[in-house]
Amino acid sequence: MIQIEDLRLVDALAQSPSLSAAARSLNVTPPALSARLRKLEATLGLALATRTARRLSLTPEGERFAREGTALLAQLEALPESFRREDSRLTGTLRIAAPFGYGRHHVAPLLARFAERHPGLRLQLDLRETPWPDRHDSDAVIHVGAVRDSSWIARTLAPNARWLCASPGYLRQHGTPAEPRDLLDHACICIRENDEDVTLWRFRRPATRAARRPPARETVRVVPAYTSNDGSVARQWAEQGLGLVLRSEWDTADAIARGALVRVLADWECDSAPVTLLVPTRRGRTARVQALMQFLEEALGSGRGRADGKGRR
Repeated sequence: MIQIEDLRLVDALAQSPSLSAAARSLNVTPPALSARLRKLEATLGLALATRTARRLSLTPEGERFAREGTALLAQLEALPESFRREDSRLTGTLRIAAPFGYGRHHVAPLLARFAERHPGLRLQLDLRETPWPDRHDSDAVIHVGAVRDSSWIARTLAPNARWLCASPGYLRQHGTPAEPRDLLDHACICIRENDEDVTLWRFRRPATRAARRPPARETVRVVPAYTSNDGSVARQWAEQGLGLVLRSEWDTADAIARGALVRVLADWECDSAPVTLLVPTRRGRTARVQALMQFLEEALGSGRGRADGKGRR
C-alpha cells in the first residue's frame, strides 16, 4: 500500500538534482532514501528513477507518480483548512518564488503587509534568476515576462511595458537614435533572462492620424557591448553612460523621474513583460494560496487578465 511518506519521497526526488540533495530535504541519509526508493519500486513493479554517480532523474512513470502524488499531498494539506470557518486564521507555510529584482523591490514589501494580515502563516520567499520554470517546489510563482508551457494557472497582476533608455551623458556624447535601425551604431546593454533571445529587439510604432503615419514594425539584432543576468546591474550601467538598455518600466521609471535615464524611441513600443502570478490548478490550491492571489491582485491594482495552462492571455 502506498504511504504518505512514499508520496513525499518521490516529490523530493522530483525537486532535487541528486539523491543526496533529496535525502537532505527529507532529513534522512542517502542510503536510507535509496532503500526506501527500492522498496517503493518493488511495491509498484516500476522503475521510478535512474541514478548515476552525479545525477538522478525520474523515469516517465516516476514523473507521473510525482505529479499525481504532489497533487494528492496538496489536497491532504488543504483538507483541515476546508473544515475551518471562513474567518479562521490561516496557518502553515506559504512558499513564493520571484525574480531577484522585482522580488526584492516589490514582492518583499507586499509580503510584509500580507504577513501582518495573517500572523499565523510562515512565509518563505525564494528569489531566483529564473523562478519559472526553474523548479516547481513553490506554492506560487511571480513571473515577469511571457509564460510558456505551464501546467499552472496564470493571472496577470500588472502590465509592464519595456522601455529603451540611456543616460543624458551617453546621448550627448553619441547622439540619440531616431529609428530602431540606428541602434546598430550604438553600444547596447543586454540582459540574459528566461532563456529569451536577448539580442533580438522588436519595435512597433502605432499609426497616428495627426501625422498621417501608418503603423510600422522593425526588428533589430543588436550586438551587445555589455551583458548581465541581473537587470538592475544593466540599468545601473546605463545610468553610468555605458550604453542603451531595454528594461522593464518598473525598474526604469524612478531613474527617468530623477533624470538619470531618458527614454529613447519613445514613440515606438517594445514587447511587454507583464507581471504574472502562477498558481497550481484549482484541485491543488490551498486557502493560503487563494488568500495570496486575492491580496496581490488587490495590491497591484489588477484582477484583470487570466491565462490558461499554455500562457495565453
